[in-house]
Amino acid sequence: MNMLAQFGNLDQKMSSRDLLDLINQVRAQFNEKPVRLNDFNSRIADELDGENYETFVVQNFNNTESIVFELTIDQCMLIGMRESKGVRKNVLAILKEKQKPFDITNPAHLLQAIEIQAKQNIALTQELSIAAPKVAFVDKYVESTGNKTFREVAKLLQIKEPAFRAFLQSQKIMYKLNGAWMAYSQHVDAKRFHVKTGVSDSGHAFNQVLFTPKGVEWTAGEWAKFNLRGAA
Repeated sequence: MNMLAQFGNLDQKMSSRDLLDLINQVRAQFNEKPVRLNDFNSRIADELDGENYETFVVQNFNNTESIVFELTIDQCMLIGMRESKGVRKNVLAILKEKQKPFDITNPAHLLQAIEIQAKQNIALTQELSIAAPKVAFVDKYVESTGNKTFREVAKLLQIKEPAFRAFLQSQKIMYKLNGAWMAYSQHVDAKRFHVKTGVSDSGHAFNQVLFTPKGVEWTAGEWAKFNLRGAA
């Protein structure tokens, strides 16, 4: 029953990536060239000018970033109307099917539910695969008792520093304040970070945010999930 319930929830909205995949699959059936992501995003922004929708940034495996739109089915239909007659007709038919309540006797609905479950299984397998080396790294590190700096953690997890900074900021884990990187209070309270205070040789007070062993482990898992969402 969980799968069927999720099926109904998933059909309320659709990501622009999923819509692009759908449109390009139908375009291929009509021997039309696929739409590029950047061109598709420009089309969405133009078509939905003045409408309410959510966007979020995902990081790709090559350390580039892409914008993804969260769209209602009606908004997807508006964007689909820009396609050629044959492509438009097929895309709109699929989107209309998604608006119908789940019917266990409908073969098309059952097929979509099975596809959703299969994607979830694949995603879980990929997540475990991505997380495994990170967890092994962390297990080795946790044997020690010392806290780690940002640079040390980036090296431990084999992440480029600019990408790591962007990830920590976009996920509201750390933020920049007066030139220094600080951790959000909820993560400090959760013992993922230790804030070291002191006074420099020049007499200025300073705060240094360090990752605790628990913080390194948690961050490794969040990084794995972040990359998985970006690849989806």
